[in-house]
Amino acid sequence: MTKKGGSDMKYMKYFFVFGSHPDLSLAELTAVLGDGVQYLNLSAGVLVVEAESLDLASLHQRLGGTVKMGEVYKLIPNLSESAIKTGIKEILAMATKPFFGISLYGGKFKFQPLALSLKKEIKINDRAPRYVVSKEAILSSVVVEQNKLTSGGAEIVIAKCPQGFWLGRTSFVQPFKELSARDYGRPDRDDQSGMLPPKLAQMMINLAGADTNRVLLDPFCGSGTIVSEALLMGFGRIIGSDISEKAIADSKNNLAWLRRHYNLTTGTCQLHVMDATKLASLIPLQSLDLIVTEPYLGPQRGARDLDKVKQDLDKLYSDAIAQFAQVLKPGGKLVMIWPRLLRTAKVFVDITPSINGFEQSMPWPKALEMRQPQTLLYGREGQSVWRRIVILVKK
Repeated sequence: MTKKGGSDMKYMKYFFVFGSHPDLSLAELTAVLGDGVQYLNLSAGVLVVEAESLDLASLHQRLGGTVKMGEVYKLIPNLSESAIKTGIKEILAMATKPFFGISLYGGKFKFQPLALSLKKEIKINDRAPRYVVSKEAILSSVVVEQNKLTSGGAEIVIAKCPQGFWLGRTSFVQPFKELSARDYGRPDRDDQSGMLPPKLAQMMINLAGADTNRVLLDPFCGSGTIVSEALLMGFGRIIGSDISEKAIADSKNNLAWLRRHYNLTTGTCQLHVMDATKLASLIPLQSLDLIVTEPYLGPQRGARDLDKVKQDLDKLYSDAIAQFAQVLKPGGKLVMIWPRLLRTAKVFVDITPSINGFEQSMPWPKALEMRQPQTLLYGREGQSVWRRIVILVKK
């Protein structure tokens, strides 16, 4: 129990398992949760926080960089069989369906013998539970979902911390089926110029603060990934623009599909054919709250003169950012992707556009006393262009 405002209030502990880009995931979660939580520990890709109450059902639909989340029930000092067994029994007492799995983040332990012993010692609704295993020591979101471990069964998450190990139960996994449907199921895709993944669009919007009462603009909207995700998040007014007529036509088709698919009746999205480097001639000055966008990243395939590509992109991005500075309100946020161009696996070229009128920002939990990254990256091995996520605030 923690006293707050003169009364006793019960605080809960929660865990968040990050995906393949933990720095980006932590920055996103920090932007969403803000100062309303106490950041306790981050180890092996699992963050543990303490808060009065968190709406995990809403968070799991909103967060693009978190693959699992749930409640923490117990702290054990070490990975002894007796401590693990006691903790798991307490958590399984809350399960209603006879199956469970275990994922260990940090440390090593052979769970098979312990799980077989538990099957003999406990019953869930008068049935011996089935132990769910996979080829990997950590159960994937797909395995957890397919085996219904968040809908009556239980995935036990054991996460290392300085005091020992947290024991928790997964409440939600990332809605990978929905994300895939929004990525590959929409009617119009532009694979040639590259597609922004919906979960990265979610992360970018969250990094902007994601106050749905504010006006959001994507001036390089392409086929509409960012505006679509903003609509799903509940933004009331969204503006999308692009210099390509085809891109705007694709965005209109994809937004119409999204509204039908999710039965969305609220929120407005205006779409315009517009040059982002001439934005201030068409949009009132200091009228916008948020700009979230991925501009042209340069050629994705074939031979490239990286120095020439950098020169061209520096000019495009500098011209666009100068326009953004005019149409954003003071304190308005700009979240955009800058390309990192790879010469080789270890040698890269970053663009360096002018950011006059802006200052860089980074949401980061100071309480964790961790190294704050200089830049947030998104990409995978083998890609010739990685994405740098840049957060700027209008002075």
